[in-house]
Amino acid sequence: MDQPRMNPHRDDQQAMMPLITHLPKVELHLHIEGSLEPELMFHMAERNAVALKYASADAVREAYHFDNLESFLEIYYEACGVLRHERDFYDLTTAYLQRAHAQHVVHTELFFDPQTHTERGVPFATVISGIRRALVEGERTYGITSRLIMCFLRHLSAEAALDTLAQALPYREWITAVGLDSYEVGHPPSLFTEVFARARQHGFLTVAHAGEEGPAEYIWQALNLLHVSRIDHGVRCLDDDALVHELVSRQVPLTVCPLSNVKLGVFARLEEHTLRRMLQRGLCVTVNSDDPAYFGGYISENFVAAQQALHLTAPEIYQLTRNAIQAAFLPEAEKQALLDKAAVYQQQVVP
Repeated sequence: MDQPRMNPHRDDQQAMMPLITHLPKVELHLHIEGSLEPELMFHMAERNAVALKYASADAVREAYHFDNLESFLEIYYEACGVLRHERDFYDLTTAYLQRAHAQHVVHTELFFDPQTHTERGVPFATVISGIRRALVEGERTYGITSRLIMCFLRHLSAEAALDTLAQALPYREWITAVGLDSYEVGHPPSLFTEVFARARQHGFLTVAHAGEEGPAEYIWQALNLLHVSRIDHGVRCLDDDALVHELVSRQVPLTVCPLSNVKLGVFARLEEHTLRRMLQRGLCVTVNSDDPAYFGGYISENFVAAQQALHLTAPEIYQLTRNAIQAAFLPEAEKQALLDKAAVYQQQVVP
């Protein structure tokens, strides 16, 4: 009798699990509002007397079938309406840190979107104070270090972004960088050249979402006009060989989010994702979760799914981890400490 054929990658996948599970992880692309799980959403809605159009947490999850970035953001911005008070932002951030700690995240750099809240009357101070308090407690309780990145909503005007920058200045010591997110297509980085120049004058680092749904040209603009330290997403860079060469030569980090890219239709299937090809071409690629409550997983789930779909090797998993550590907005001594910690796990698993 013929023996059943085994999946040639099954043993590799099982061997990867200890490495993925225990590697100390650094997350560089996480929207804190996008970590709002439906159960917490309903709890806050009840606490704040906010009416939701969904009957239950399960009904919310059933609505998470997105055709593109725009269809996701419609639900995302509506859900943010339950966030009203400092306690809400504290609870939201604490819930993320608890999950991150369980997945061996040792450093995280969070995006937050103040305009999502100030546009509906929530004070800037309320938003940042709740997040900041949770981050301080998270380092004390879980040992997770963090940096905060304030994003401008690109579907709003550059003038609105300048106003938000002015509101942020009293909290300059709490914010490491500014970024650019929201609807990408039709909202190029070039529209925000002035506000990013002002931000750099105040000592902020800069990052930007570019080359997710938008073209490779947006990545060029982010590099040359906004002078970013990192590109968020950046998967369209492979459409332009000259751009790939530039990104490789400068080792500009790309904060890629595999499950998000599939959920939003950037790739039809995870098996078609270009993550491994980007890594093999020498790009400084990292793995992140983006908006994990909406896209099916936090950072470990993204690593596991990408490994299984793309058959990433143990050295590639480790390289992705090293890339994230090197790309973090941390002093060199702290980066080296994390690299040394990661190397311990690498030696245990990688042949």
